[in-house]
Amino acid sequence: MDSRSLLAAPGSPGLIDLIGNTPLVPIGGLEGVPAAVEVYGKAEWFNPGGSVKDRAAWAMVEAGEEAGALGANKILIDATSGNTGIAYAWIGAARGFRVRLCIPANANAERKRLLKALGAELMLTDPMEGTDGAIREARRIVAEHPDAYFYPDQYSNPANWQAHYRGTAEEIWAQTEGRVTHLVAGVGTAGTLVGTARRLHERNPALTAIAVQPDGPLHVLEGLKHLPSCAMPAIYDPRAHQRTIEVESEQAIEMTKRQARRGLLLGWSAGAALAAAERAGRELERGMVVAILPDGAERYLGDPLWEAG
Repeated sequence: MDSRSLLAAPGSPGLIDLIGNTPLVPIGGLEGVPAAVEVYGKAEWFNPGGSVKDRAAWAMVEAGEEAGALGANKILIDATSGNTGIAYAWIGAARGFRVRLCIPANANAERKRLLKALGAELMLTDPMEGTDGAIREARRIVAEHPDAYFYPDQYSNPANWQAHYRGTAEEIWAQTEGRVTHLVAGVGTAGTLVGTARRLHERNPALTAIAVQPDGPLHVLEGLKHLPSCAMPAIYDPRAHQRTIEVESEQAIEMTKRQARRGLLLGWSAGAALAAAERAGRELERGMVVAILPDGAERYLGDPLWEAG
């Protein structure tokens, strides 16, 4: 092949244009799920930044640019557990603005390395305070220097859930030809769950949306919130889902390892989503369950939990 054919031609899509349209992959290896129940995963690591958060990050940046809140001299600042920060960082690098992120100091090493490689400035916060502490620090910095920053505030910004209302939900509806009966999505900012569920309910009011969260405040499922013990994201809407399934860290890890042995490399939160999908699927006689799989395994491989058990 002529190496020149590998170069982007004039007018070809840029990285931003590659956000979304991620594939659905069939999920096997689930225990106790009837044969008439189909389970699929929405493979969000196919986004340019490697996670579902590319969708919301770009929607919030685009809204900020259109409103004039994100100019060339502004620094984007937000709190993150990793994936949204990575999305902000690569988008900032591509579009030429600085990114400063408040992130718990115990966020995994792979994510912090990626953020630094992309040129993001990291403000490490108290690991015992989790993302709530990172949010407080971001708000403190913005309050002290309001003119220096664009603060999208992913936990409160409606552009977050709207990205999934317009994109993720419509993709799932088209990919399943309208046959999806159950949606399974984790709760972090809640944007993925709320936006996708709202639109799918408009398409099919009988659809069941299932929220996934850890079973307690002490867990290893980065990106997920145990809502009873955390500050409630402003964009969270309990009316968007009909059921909540709590997943133990050990269950999510076991599912992630089980899928890896089948060739599907997932992150812990994706494992949690599939553990919940398995539990829901066991209760059905027939149907189609679609679980949002936020990211792949690459950002977790340094975790010693891969070696345990």
